[in-house]
Order: sequence, then C-alpha cells, then structure tokens
Amino acid sequence: MAVNLTKEQQAEIFKQYGGSEKNTGSVEGQIALFTKRIEVLSNHLKENRKDHSCRRTLLTLVGKRKGLLNYLAKRDIIKYRELIDQLGIRNIRK
Repeated sequence: MAVNLTKEQQAEIFKQYGGSEKNTGSVEGQIALFTKRIEVLSNHLKENRKDHSCRRTLLTLVGKRKGLLNYLAKRDIIKYRELIDQLGIRNIRK
C-alpha cells in the first residue's frame, strides 16, 4: 500500500514545519512528513495485519525518522524539543 499524500498536503506540512512550502529539505519538515506517513501506515496495519510489505515500509520510515531526530538533537536541542512536542512523538525526561 503506497502512502500517497497529495501535493497540497505535503506543501502544508512543509509550510507548517519547514518554514515555507518550497523548503522540502529542512530536517523539521522531513520529520513531520515521515510522522504523517507513519500514522497512515500504522492505521492501515491495524486493519490489515498480514500486509508484510507495508510493515517493512513502516519500519524503514521509523528508522529514517529516528536518524533525522538524532541529527536534529545533536545540531539544535531546542528545535528538537519543540518539534517533538508539536508532533507528540516522544516523551522527554525533564
């Protein structure tokens, strides 16, 4: 199952998190896009438990997002904490 987000949805995500809709290379925008795709795939897998190719894609996206999150945490910890609060993807120990 391919996760087909429309151009408008992608532009909206990059506008909200990346600064502008043309800034598709921003780390924050890519993390937000991966998070949206992960949500869609997770919902699909709840209904279709035996879709192993979808599960593999999901695990790949989670790994890519983790790498980008680690990069952002090393580069700018404040932006990292703001982003994970906005997306609601990790619990921060304070």
